[in-house]
Amino acid sequence: MGTFIVAGNRSDVPVGGMVAVNLEGTVVLLANIGGTIYAINNKCPHLGGNLSRGTLNGTVVTCPVHGSQFDVTTGKNVRWLKGTSIINSLGRLLKAPSDVMTYTVKIDGNQILVEV
Repeated sequence: MGTFIVAGNRSDVPVGGMVAVNLEGTVVLLANIGGTIYAINNKCPHLGGNLSRGTLNGTVVTCPVHGSQFDVTTGKNVRWLKGTSIINSLGRLLKAPSDVMTYTVKIDGNQILVEV
């Protein structure tokens, strides 16, 4: 079992927004979905893009490097290799990225605590 670390305040992550925080060397993406804070690893497991530089649509964050998408509530990979038909054809030959690591979040008053 890990240690819970203060990752910021609830007000740091507006509803529908996301922010990256460095927690003792681990960069975590915090996302506020309907008032609930979720935490996933900020690094895309496929090509290492910073997910915090991507876009959040509902519960899905899109990697800015190659378009892979991950559900921030579960960490599951929901789509990968967005682009032209050539990229999509190559994508069938390549292995899909793994899911992104998730972290347990607790709220203590206004503080966001993440277990790392």
